Formats: sequence, structure tokens, C-alpha cells
Amino acid sequence: MHLSINTETLWIDTPHGRLFCCRWFPEDRSGKQEQPPIILFHDSLGCVSLWRDFPGQLCRATGREVIAYDRLGFGQSDAYPGPMPLHFIRDEAERYFVHLKAALGFDRFVAFGHSVGGAMAATCASLYAQSCTALITVSAQAFVEDRTLQGIRVAEAQFEEPGQMSRLEKYHGDKAQWVLSAWTRTWLSPAFSDWTIESTIDAIHCPLLAIHGQYDEYGSDLHPKRIARLSTASGDYLIVDDCHHVPHREAPDAVLGAVSEFLRVSAR
Repeated sequence: MHLSINTETLWIDTPHGRLFCCRWFPEDRSGKQEQPPIILFHDSLGCVSLWRDFPGQLCRATGREVIAYDRLGFGQSDAYPGPMPLHFIRDEAERYFVHLKAALGFDRFVAFGHSVGGAMAATCASLYAQSCTALITVSAQAFVEDRTLQGIRVAEAQFEEPGQMSRLEKYHGDKAQWVLSAWTRTWLSPAFSDWTIESTIDAIHCPLLAIHGQYDEYGSDLHPKRIARLSTASGDYLIVDDCHHVPHREAPDAVLGAVSEFLRVSAR
């Protein structure tokens, strides 16, 4: 049966600036037990628009509300005041997500993060342990690997080619150069080289699923295997065949199927 969905866009005021947010939810929720919404945390160059049609697909596949927002400095949200700090991953949970949670009035939630958004989702799962019912990461990093740095250097060189910055400007406007620099300068900084996901979180007590592409250019399968071990409840990982860094775009059916089954089994 095809599930009809509605969408809503809104702005959330924080002491640091306004955040742009979008919600997808089933049109008819009558007679259904309300399930915790899925909160999407985007990658280093991402924003709500770059999730494309995946949030709607995820809403239809799971029957749950899906919420995505542009982090400060990205997409349609306000500019970030200064350079990105090295503790930006934990900052997202402590300084920004808390305002999203309060403004939208949800208590329980499922955290879902892509790439560095996976570490942010994991941090939220750790800091809001009583509220986070499940954690899903896609192509997330658990440490600074040589493959990660090499992938960033290649991407950085590609953005120096004529016309490439216009790709970022389409989504981030005049914040595009800041977005690129925040990604490359942070990860390539010697001061960030010893970062690990374990140094950012305390403990994760909810069920966890770590999804990773077989040919991810920003990290080996050591990452999902390491992330899966973080949960004190249950942790598992899935390597998606013939995929690179964006499995939810390259193999959406495989990701949607795995996520739906994971949430069906782990829902509470």
C-alpha cells in the first residue's frame, strides 16, 4: 500500500542562530501508535536538500515521522560565527540538537546520521540515553583513517577545478567556501588526528545499526565494525555491496529494507 505523506518546513531559533528544518510525516496517523521520529544528521557538505527524496522514502518505509535540519553554517540555516571548532561533533549534541528537540517537542527519537553526521547521531544517542530508542549510522567514521584523509584531499583538489564550487553554492549560497573549509581544514588538521568516536561519546545503551558501503572512499569496514561494538544493548553492521560513500542514494532499497527491519525488531 502506498503511504501518503505530508511535509512541513520551519525555522528554529537558537541563541546561536536560526536553523532550517523539514518534517515528513504520514498523512493518516489515525489509529496508529505514535512511534518516535527519525532525526537525520547530514554529512560534512550536506544539508536538508541534499538528502533529496530519501527522507520521504524513509517515512513511507517505516511509517514514522522523519525530521531533517541544516546545521548552523549549512544550507538555509544562518552562518556559523567563525571557524569550526575541533569539538564540533559533541557541540552539535550539546548546543544545537537540544534546541531542535525542545522546539519540536519530541521526547523519544531515533538518531540517524550520514558520514560525520553518524558521529553526531551517536553523540546524541549517548547524551540523551533516556530518549534515544535506536541509532543508525551510514558511512560514519570512528577514527581518522589514512583512507579518510586521502579521500578528503582528492575531493579538495576536485573543488579547485573551474565550476566545482558552484555545486556547493547551489545548496549553501555564500556559505559554500566556509562549508568546504570547515570539512577539509578540520579533518586534515594535525590537532584532529587523534580523534575517535569513543573520545566523543560516553556510552550507547540503545540498539545500533552501522551501515557502510563496500567501496567507501572515506573509510574501510573497520569503521562500522568498531561502531557496532559501542552499544551495550545490541550492535550490528551491514556492508552494502557495490556502494561507495552514499549507500542511501546508491542502493536505497537495501538501506530502507535494513533500516525498516532494524526498527521493527528494536522498536520500543
